[in-house]
Formats: sequence, C-alpha cells, structure tokens
Amino acid sequence: MLQDGRLDFSDQRGSSPLITVSRLTKRFPLSDGSVVTAVEDVSFSVNRGEVFGLLGPNGAGKTTTLRMMLGLLQPSAGDSSIDGVSVMDNPDQIKRLIGFVSTSVGVYQWLTPREMLSFVADLYDVSPAAQAERIERLADVLDFREYIDRRCGVLSTGQKQRVNLARALMHDPPVMLLDEPTRGLDVVGSQVVFEYLQLLRSQKKAVIICTHRLDEAERFADRFGLLHQGRLQHCGTLAELQSTTHEHSLTEMFVNLLKTSKAAICFDA
Repeated sequence: MLQDGRLDFSDQRGSSPLITVSRLTKRFPLSDGSVVTAVEDVSFSVNRGEVFGLLGPNGAGKTTTLRMMLGLLQPSAGDSSIDGVSVMDNPDQIKRLIGFVSTSVGVYQWLTPREMLSFVADLYDVSPAAQAERIERLADVLDFREYIDRRCGVLSTGQKQRVNLARALMHDPPVMLLDEPTRGLDVVGSQVVFEYLQLLRSQKKAVIICTHRLDEAERFADRFGLLHQGRLQHCGTLAELQSTTHEHSLTEMFVNLLKTSKAAICFDA
C-alpha cells in the first residue's frame, strides 16, 4: 500500500520470503530461425533484511534476470513476485515496489542532486514534506551534502553514484536491485556501496546485488546464487557452497564451473 509516498508493509510481517523467483526462463529468437537461451529455469527467494548475491561472469544471465523481475522484459516461462504481487500480472505495481541501481542509469547533468531527487520523488507521488526530509537524511547517510546543490554534470563518477544510490530510495521501496553498483568506482566508492547495503539491511529491505566482482560479493552478501550459462548452478550461504563444491572461495567455485563446462564441450565435440 502507498501512503504519503511510503510503501507500508507494517501489517505484513510473515516469515515468507519477500522476493520469490520461480523457474524464470528467457529465450531470444535469432534471425536464422534458431533460439538462444539467456536464462533457464532460475528459481530462488530473498527474505526481508537479506542481501542476496546473484553472481556470474559477463553473459551469465544476471541482467536479463533483473530485467524480467523489473517487468521490463517478458519471460518466456516462469514468474517472479514481491510479497505475492506477480510481475506477470502487475508489472506497473512491481515497479513501485523496487528500487533499481545501475551504472547504466545516469543522472540529469543540468539538475542538481537535490532537484533530481525531488523530480524522482514526484514521479512516485511522494509528498513535498516527505521528500524534503528524505533528501536531507540521504545526503547525510551517503555523504553528498557538500555538492547537493551543484549541477550533476560537474560531479565525479563516485559522486554521481552516491546520488544514484539515493535516487533508488526516494520512494522507500521494500526491494532493492543493484546491477554492478561498484563498476568504475575506486576503493572509497566501493566502501560507500558496502555502507549503503548495511543501511538497506537495517531497514529490512530485501536486496539482490548482481556483480562479477566475486571478492566484493563475499563481503557484501548473506547468500549467493551462482549463475553460469543462464542456469543457477549453486545457491546458499558461503559455508553451504564451500561444503557443496569443496572450494574455498567464490572465485575458485567459478573457475571450476568454467573448467567443467569447457571439458563438457570438448567431450561432446
């Protein structure tokens, strides 16, 4: 329910997962009549206050999965839902329940951060009083008060990313999707993302972070889903994955997956 720009889930404290992804599949037809499968039969869930790392190399199907969850891409099969709201049945409502962070989502160069955040809040019908309070709080939490009234076009990459992180929270969604949020950032910028995830945890939001930077993922996430060639190969906590794969780190797990798939291709050939 949307109340004064705030999504109210106070009466929905059940123990069921907030995010449920069920057998999502996406196939793209090619001009020669063949079909390429980008995502195949992917299922997982995420609870309130949990950060789930959806991991894999470039081309593994991470962004395609997020686009289907956002209602931007029609699945070939399967569905995803947020607190029982299906993306297939209610794609517009789903967009109000999600905050999205991506390096591909830019800032408006002629607006200041304050103006841009107010503009985004207006799109979600957040009241002027609520948006003013939220902007002030986020400026302190994400440390961009120093340049809150400068044009976004003169900001550095790291400064723009801080504004982007704030933008995704202006309508206070229960779910956050982060697609490669540390791309192009230095160590300080990556630390800001880590602190941002801690903030989301404290607010009991369900978070999915997609990245191919596996060393960072081990620091960021509570549980992991390992995507390879469009399939979810492993899912669980780091300890569970270590027990299943007999590998110590996420990087070693993916190296082993790559070796296995290459060996299978050579064998089939």
